[in-house]
Amino acid sequence: MGKARRTTHRSSRGKKLYAVRDAHGRFKDIQTYERAHRADLAHRSKAEKAAKARKARKAKKAGGKRRRAKR
Repeated sequence: MGKARRTTHRSSRGKKLYAVRDAHGRFKDIQTYERAHRADLAHRSKAEKAAKARKARKAKKAGGKRRRAKR
């Protein structure tokens, strides 16, 4: 089966909607585009989480010391 995907629709009042479908193509959830988009922006990707973890490990390894820039 395929991956679940979202399709866009319009409500009777004209708001843009996201319809989330399951692998069989049936509607699983319908929400406004505005809410879905805001949730997407708040979500961090695996790559972003890994980069943050690397940065934290590097800072810990350096002993938490900050280096001053030479003038």
